[in-house]
Amino acid sequence: MNKKVIFEGSCVAIVTPFNSDMSVNYEELGRLIEFQIENGTDAIVSCGTTGEGATLSEEEHEKVMEYTIKKVAGRVPVIASTGSNDTAFCVKLSQQAEKMGADGLLLVTPYYNKTSQKGLIESYKYIADRVNIPCILYNVPGRTGVNILPETYEALCDHPNIVATKEANHDVSSVAKTLSLCGEDLAVYSGEDDQTFPIMALGGKGVISVFANICPKEMHDLCVAAKNGDYKTAREMSLKYIELMNALFMDVNPIPVKEALNLMGFNIGLPRLPLTDMPEEKKAKLKAIMEKYGLIK
Repeated sequence: MNKKVIFEGSCVAIVTPFNSDMSVNYEELGRLIEFQIENGTDAIVSCGTTGEGATLSEEEHEKVMEYTIKKVAGRVPVIASTGSNDTAFCVKLSQQAEKMGADGLLLVTPYYNKTSQKGLIESYKYIADRVNIPCILYNVPGRTGVNILPETYEALCDHPNIVATKEANHDVSSVAKTLSLCGEDLAVYSGEDDQTFPIMALGGKGVISVFANICPKEMHDLCVAAKNGDYKTAREMSLKYIELMNALFMDVNPIPVKEALNLMGFNIGLPRLPLTDMPEEKKAKLKAIMEKYGLIK
């Protein structure tokens, strides 16, 4: 089965900027989108974990997705994050995203419910049967308490609308087994910036990235090198930026990356509660690392 790959390379999981009253700052979101496209980002995920989709109302979620799709205007693919622990709501939001013109969907595993592998298979097939655009599964057990097993991917990858996964289970051996079982029927994207190179070396198609929010060109270039088999350059870039990548996780994502963008001169604002501003000592550490990499003076 030959499936169309939504993108290859670096896809930014873009932040959602907020005003001081915690309303969405659409003007700054537009500025971020232009910054990404100008610097070679290959695709954009709207309302993902980094975009704080979990604290957007249904109306806000739809409005942010729609704004992003219209602003991008077909220049790169836009993937709408519509996953939920309520499968019926996920279908509703996914169908809305499809109507808006999203190029694909990002579907996180159901959180809190902690379903079985059988439940994952039935839920994902139920969603994929009710949309007509490509679906990327999202495996992040550290946040959801659920891990998609390689054998479960094998059971799902024969569905024509299930085309890829964003894999953030910290287990490269598991990723290798998934690639072995599914072959060309499932594209694999790294969900961890520092695992982009090893996963692409195994046959992965790229990354859905936090790091790309602040370094879109660098992550794009790393992916291009890996895709072209220039593993020396990809390895060197991966090792060069690993300290900065890891610095963006010194607090709960997206707290550090929002602080980093604010330091770079963007007007991102604070994350919504229950996430908070970074403690001063962490801010100082992040600032020093960014100065080291020449991102700020």
